[in-house]
This record gives sequence, C-alpha cells and structure tokens, in this order.
Amino acid sequence: MKHTLTLIPGDGIGPEITSVTIDVIKHTGVEIDWEIQEAGVTALEKFHDPLPQSVIDSIAKNKVALKGPLTTPIGKGFRSVNVALRKEFELYVNQRPAKTFKGIKSLYFDNIDLLIFRENLEEFYSGIEHYIDSSRSAAETIGIITRKGSERIIRYAFEYAKKFNRKKLVLVHKANILKYTGGLFLDIGKEVARDFPEVEFSDKIVDNMAMQMVMNPYQFDVIVTTNLFGDILSDLASGLVGGLGLAPGANIGDGIGIFEAVHGSAPDIAGQNIANPAAQILASVMMLEYIGETEAAKKIEKAVANVIEKGESVTRDINKENFVGTKEMGHAIIKELENLS
Repeated sequence: MKHTLTLIPGDGIGPEITSVTIDVIKHTGVEIDWEIQEAGVTALEKFHDPLPQSVIDSIAKNKVALKGPLTTPIGKGFRSVNVALRKEFELYVNQRPAKTFKGIKSLYFDNIDLLIFRENLEEFYSGIEHYIDSSRSAAETIGIITRKGSERIIRYAFEYAKKFNRKKLVLVHKANILKYTGGLFLDIGKEVARDFPEVEFSDKIVDNMAMQMVMNPYQFDVIVTTNLFGDILSDLASGLVGGLGLAPGANIGDGIGIFEAVHGSAPDIAGQNIANPAAQILASVMMLEYIGETEAAKKIEKAVANVIEKGESVTRDINKENFVGTKEMGHAIIKELENLS
C-alpha cells in the first residue's frame, strides 16, 4: 500500500535530520509519496507567513505529517507554529515515549520504558492571561480544565495501554492544592479507569511523581497528566534516557497525527553534519506504527538500537571519543536495516 503523507523538513538542522529519516524509511520498503511543505522561518522568508495555508490544507488532506523542528520567529504577531497546528487540528494528545538504548554512557538506569500522555490544549497553555493592574506589576494566568478535554486524553491513554499490553497507568495531578481543576481531572480519571479493569490504575501528586521518577522510574509504565505537568515530566523522562537527542513525540487528534523530534532547530549547528538524527528517526517509528506499518516500525527501532549499542557510528552527543556525522549515522542505520531483512 502506498501512502501520501505531508513532510515539513523544518528549520535549522531540520532538513538534515529529516533527509536522513526519509532515506531510512525508504529502505524498509514502505512506499510513501511525500508532499513537501515549508513552515517556520523558511516559510516566513518565502511567503511572509510561518504557517502558510498550504501547510494546513496538506495536513487536512493527508491526515499524517512528519515534521522537522521549527523556529518560532521573534517579533509581535508571529505565532508558534507548533501551538497553531495543535489548535487548528485539535491535537489533544501529546505522546512522548522515553526508552533507554544500550550504549548511552553515564546513565543511572537501564531498561527504562516510559510512555507519557499529556493533554495538549487546555490548562495554563491556553493563552488566557493578562496584567491585573495598569503598572504591569502583577499578572494572571487562567488554567481551564474541562470534562471533555480530561476524559478524552485519559481515555486515549487507557486505550493505548490496553491495545499495546501496557500493565499500569498512573494519573498525575495536584488535586491537593488545585482542588477544582486538579480534582476534576482526578475524578474523571477514576471514572474512566472503571472501563479498563485490565490496566492497573493509580494516581500521584506531581511533586512526589517527579521525585519518584528520579529515584525509581521502573515503578511506572504509562503516565497521563495535564498540559503543564506533562510538559515538565516528559522532559524529565527524556533526561533519564539520555536527553532530547533521543526523544520523539507525536501530537494526535481525531484522525490526524503529526510526528516530530521534540528538540529544537539548533540553528547554530545547521549544515555542519553533526546533529543527531535519532529523535527524528524514532518519530518516524511512531508515525509508521500509527499508519499500520508496524513491521517497518519495529525494524527501524531495532536498527537504531543496534547502532547506538555498537557505538561506532553515532554522533558526538552519544560518543565523544568515537563519532561520525549525521549522514554517516543514517547510513549505519540503513546498513543495520539491511542486515535485519
């Protein structure tokens, strides 16, 4: 089956790591027609808009996009492309896996396999804020949590856990202090949990959760939480497994998914062939799984794991003593793919 998908190469190191990722996917045998679209600084320079309508139209038509990191232009009137896409397509799920790979040095833990589901549209990231006095010496942010928004992210996390045989789910909140918003999220979590008796359910207050993740991450499997807490905990989890260079992510709504490396565009190293392509390649693993190409997804993840474990054809952030460039790491992953065939 041939797929038609949207490709946004991105800014900075985006085109480099995306190009490597496309080559890796091609060597799995999965047939994809890529509809290339430009966004971010590149689009701003060409079209005077960081998010042209053509990008939105392409994603709406194809339903799935692979996106490189984008730079939000500095200046009034320019919106974050990532936030705009989430709102445009109501991408209420932010899915962030955190998994260790053998060969990453100086880690305290091995065999971590966490999956964080973050509500993506509500709470303190809704942009409802203002100054409360004329001197601008005090400001207020309003975080709104709704039953609809809470139930759909919690139910999505439970359904994923059930489908992929994940045994435990913990809901993270601050209901002891945020009694209405946090309390609503927790109450809905308890309600939804009754529909999934095969998944062990528990809840934790966010500050305790952060400590527990650092002390013993093995006690956790699937985590679901609100927008702000999810943003923080997903980066904490990435730190446990080696940093954002190995952190893929997905933004998913009803029938639409956008997949990406979660790190930034790193314009200071763009074009130097030194960026780690692993996060973008692992984002493509999530994408392939999403479109039903599970065998190809498994092969790519295994190939990435093999290359990292060998440690001879990885970028400098993984092995400072024996490293290669972005393209060369991609070639090594392709070679591993061929060996797995």
